[in-house]
Amino acid sequence: QVQLVESGGGSVQAGGSLRLSCVISGYTWSYRYAGWFRQYPGKEREGVASITTDGTVTAYADSVKGRFTISRDNERNNEITVSLQMNILKPDDTAAYYCATGANWLGSPPRPPLYHHGYNSWGQGTQVNVSS
Repeated sequence: QVQLVESGGGSVQAGGSLRLSCVISGYTWSYRYAGWFRQYPGKEREGVASITTDGTVTAYADSVKGRFTISRDNERNNEITVSLQMNILKPDDTAAYYCATGANWLGSPPRPPLYHHGYNSWGQGTQVNVSS
């Protein structure tokens, strides 16, 4: 079983930055990629960014390209950390952010998925609030 714990959410003014972290532990062999999603009230989760577990391939939603960066940090004690650096934040970025892992993508198309049904393990989420 894979456990995911997010942290780093909070409140910031427009134009500011936040860094979200997701510590992933347990059965690290069971997933090939990780992603960050966000969810607005009453809406489905939407993919923000994704990354392969070796950190070499990434994908971004058009709405965050050039502002957000996903990274896979060092592995330690059978845990990996996947971070989301969020810069030039906008009020529209206000949402609950979730980390997730998946295994179904096998390399085609060439970037890990941004659709939520490509993931089967989820964290509890962390709230990001951006004020104007």
